[in-house]
Parts: sequence; structure tokens; C-alpha cells
Amino acid sequence: MLHPKYIRYGKQAMLFACIWLLFGFVYSMIEQGILGSLDYYPSTRNRYDFKSSLIYSSFGSFLIGFVHGWVEVSWLNKKFSNTPLWVKIVLKTSFYLLFIILFLSILSLAINSNRFEASPLSPEVLQSLWLFIGNFSFWSVVIFIAFGLTVAMLFAELASYLGGNVFLNFLFGKYHTPKKETRIFMFLDMKSSTTIAEKIGHAKYFELLKDCYADMSNAILETSGEIYQYVGDEIVVSWPEKVGLYKNNCIECFSLISHTFEERKAYYMKKYRDAPLFKAGFHVGLVTTGEIGIVKKEIIYTGDVLNTTARIQGECNTYKTVVLVSEQLVIKLDNDESFQFNKIAKLLLRGKKELIQLYTIN
Repeated sequence: MLHPKYIRYGKQAMLFACIWLLFGFVYSMIEQGILGSLDYYPSTRNRYDFKSSLIYSSFGSFLIGFVHGWVEVSWLNKKFSNTPLWVKIVLKTSFYLLFIILFLSILSLAINSNRFEASPLSPEVLQSLWLFIGNFSFWSVVIFIAFGLTVAMLFAELASYLGGNVFLNFLFGKYHTPKKETRIFMFLDMKSSTTIAEKIGHAKYFELLKDCYADMSNAILETSGEIYQYVGDEIVVSWPEKVGLYKNNCIECFSLISHTFEERKAYYMKKYRDAPLFKAGFHVGLVTTGEIGIVKKEIIYTGDVLNTTARIQGECNTYKTVVLVSEQLVIKLDNDESFQFNKIAKLLLRGKKELIQLYTIN
């Protein structure tokens, strides 16, 4: 199967492609409305055909939009992740300006090659390209596409702040009406965080958190996790039940995170004089999911499973372990040789009569 990271890139790139497709279609409609029955462009005298213009504009816009999206989410975002905002804007604007001009030039060559039934490098096709580039109509198209790029980038930034799946859920109104679903939660917390913060100072501690969350990203993406909340030095990751149980994704996520920090131990010791360790609590249960808020909207989960997971994670110090899993989740997981679960205690929750059997993992 395709790696979850690339599936995520594909979904994000498709958002760009759809926005570009919309703008390409709108441009063709506007062009047809302005030219009417004319079969040529008045400014350049190049031939015009509505059908071929619509096909080339729509298909070309979708294809280039997908490429633009893939480049943005898989390369440029990482390239400029630690770049000041004004530098990022200047560099990205320059890059995409060249990208637009190149795209329009190739599209113009393709369209005119088809209309003249000649090679893209034939004199008449190249002449039509120079006429197009030297005319204001070309730069008006550049401005139009630049606006489409701005909209696509705006949507991409919104998606990055909300999270890809959350953004799409908002966009399509999946949780406009609250829905009940079974989800798996992992509450992940840094051990001895207060001591570390006091030792290195709060400014340096903030940098530490940024590095930690960045290093966790690949593990969460690889196991199809969804980041629900950042709460100081605690991160809450969630999976729909089927996704979290597939190949033990939820447990594998913590395993990958632990392995990552083992590999990065020297880096953290050198930069922060301490190597962070994380403890995790896991539970599965029914939640009600829905949009909430007027001034600021969020998609939230409500249900006992969240409080229970937080309590389970809080017991890690009591039993001197870095991971605790509820029995409700253990019995649903694949029983393979990757993980060995050991019973350690039963947890009594405030206001509840039933005890929750806890397991640790070797």
C-alpha cells in the first residue's frame, strides 16, 4: 500500500488541483463571454476555439495545480519552515511567478500547436507565443492565475493550521450535525517537563517543544494519526477505530516516536543538555464529534474516553512505565509478536463503579 505520508501529500495536492481547475474553468467562461462569436483573439490575431480552450485550460490547470500542490506540501513547506515570513513571501512569490510564466508559455505552445496543426517549435507557433507574451492579455492572465495561487495558498495555510482532515471536515460539513463514532486516543506527555523548563529556561524550553513536535510528525503521519490538541507539553493524537487498529497503528505510533527520540538523543543533549522522554496513555471508546463555537469554530470530541485516557496517562509515573493501555483497547489490537502486553493494575475512576484493567507493553 502507498505510504500514509504520500497519501496525505496527495490529498493536499488535490486541493490545489481542484482550486486551479475551478479558476481555469472560470477563465474559459469569461474568455468566451468576452470574445463571443469571434474565432480569433483581437489583440494578437491568434486563432480562438472555445472547446479546445476549455479543454486545455481545465486539464492544464488541474495538472499544474496538482504539481504546484505537491511541490508546496512535500518540499517548499519544509524548505521555508524556519524562514521569516517576509523572506518566505518574497522567495515563494518569485518562484511561483516564474512557475506561472513557464506554465502559460507551455500551455500557449500546446494550444497553438493544435490549432495550427504544426510542431510546437514551428515558426508560426513560436510567433504566436511571442505575440501572446508581448501583449497585455498575457499579463492579465498572469494576474488572474496569481490570484488563484493566492487563494490556493490561503486554503493550504488554513489546512495546515487546522489539520488536513479537520479542514476537509469543515469544508464539507461532515460534523455540522454531531455524530457518534468510536475513536482511539493517545495522550502523550513529556516526563519531568517542569524540571527541564526550570533548568534550560522557558524560551529554550519552547524551542525544545517545537523540536519535539517536529520530530513526532513523521511517526504520526506514518500511522495515519490525527493531531487533536497541543496542550503545553502534552499532545493528543486520535484515530478512527478501524484506522488505529490497522497494523496496530496507534501502538506503532508510540513505538516510532520512542525510536525517533532514541536516535535523536545526542542532538537534544547537545542543544538542550537533556534528552526528552515521553509517556503515553491509550484508550478507545465512543465519542460525540461535532462543530462548536461562534467566534472561533472547532471540531471537538466529547465523551468519557478522553478523561479516561488522560487519567491512564497520568498513572504512568505511579507504575514506573512509559506506556499504559486500557484492556478495552488491548482486546481489539492484533495479537502478533510485535508487542507483548502485561497486566499491571486496575484503575478506579472517580464517579465510576467499574475498574479499568491496565496493561503495559514490552
